[in-house]
Amino acid sequence: MEIFQRSYAGTLESSDLLVEVAPAYESSIEVEISSSVEKQFEPAIRRVVMTTLDELGVKSARISINDKGALDCVIRARVQAAVLRAAQGEECHQLVWGAI
Repeated sequence: MEIFQRSYAGTLESSDLLVEVAPAYESSIEVEISSSVEKQFEPAIRRVVMTTLDELGVKSARISINDKGALDCVIRARVQAAVLRAAQGEECHQLVWGAI
């Protein structure tokens, strides 16, 4: 899935996170994580983000995460929402929701 524009999903409330997705200038995925629980959970947050991007077929993007203690299911949902908003293509309509 190709990222065409900048998009956001989520909030800065407790137990949530704000995800920003933007097109990357190079063919790579860059993930920046800022979290109130970064020392303990940064690897776990990064793993959920990268797995979700892989399942959506994202090959190139800049992702910024501002986490306020969100659970994995919330991280996954916010990343999915931000990516789908940023993609705006026919690929979005061809997703098999049961697979993701």
